[in-house]
Amino acid sequence: MFNVPLSYQLFSQFLETTQEPNKIYILTIVDRKTRCIFGWAVVWVRSQAAIQQVIDQAPKAKWYYSDGFDAYQWLWYHFGRYEVSKGKADTYSVEADNAELRHYLARLVRKSRCFSRCPYALECALRLFVFCFNSKQLHKQCFPNYASHVMDFVSPRF
Repeated sequence: MFNVPLSYQLFSQFLETTQEPNKIYILTIVDRKTRCIFGWAVVWVRSQAAIQQVIDQAPKAKWYYSDGFDAYQWLWYHFGRYEVSKGKADTYSVEADNAELRHYLARLVRKSRCFSRCPYALECALRLFVFCFNSKQLHKQCFPNYASHVMDFVSPRF
């Protein structure tokens, strides 16, 4: 489906929950060309093992970019090359997808009463969003002149 010279961006997003330890993270891997989310996980701790698991499950890429979080430099990138991005030049698509997540999923909005009470519910919401969002992004690549919305790609089976 995709050719090998992929270029990914790594990102983790902090959320508050009602459960202890009162923190949860969403780890995402985003393809820079299509802006599709190729890997994601909901974790309690942003650890090297959790990030490595997301990288292992995603299709392999030649380039990986991220912010300067310390754990990224110690990961194995399956013979891909890792660089810390300088400014926003290399992380623009992952930041745009982060904004899309916060726009479409009310539980991710940064307000005091909009938070995820259940990590499983957050995972289910993310699974549906990633499916619909990736479908929209691929449709946009094939048909750039036709407007589409994420809601257009919600399958009746969901």
